[in-house]
Amino acid sequence: MSERHTYRVIVRGTWDGLTDEARARLLAEAGEHGLTSMRFTEEGSLSYEPAPLKHFSMRFVVVSDAADGEEMAAVIAEDRAESVLKRLGYGFTGLRSTVTDLDTMKVNRRPASRR
Repeated sequence: MSERHTYRVIVRGTWDGLTDEARARLLAEAGEHGLTSMRFTEEGSLSYEPAPLKHFSMRFVVVSDAADGEEMAAVIAEDRAESVLKRLGYGFTGLRSTVTDLDTMKVNRRPASRR
């Protein structure tokens, strides 16, 4: 069995070709998708600012083979984002990802004398 790693992936994009209905729904639900809604989940959490309604981000947790690396985690997260956004009827463009491998991330702890 290969080693599995857990990745946190932020997928960013730009709204594009939103219908009037989709735009109205996004504006009505903006309070549910602000800073306090930012969580890393398998299904993804959507966040955006209503004014201007231009960019969005989605946060995902991806668990995959370590040998596949961060590139595969980004592909998986972007695929999930596309599926969610299409299912919701939201037009978008320019997806790009930032990936953090939680299993290789170095945590800098402050010395006890500096606490």
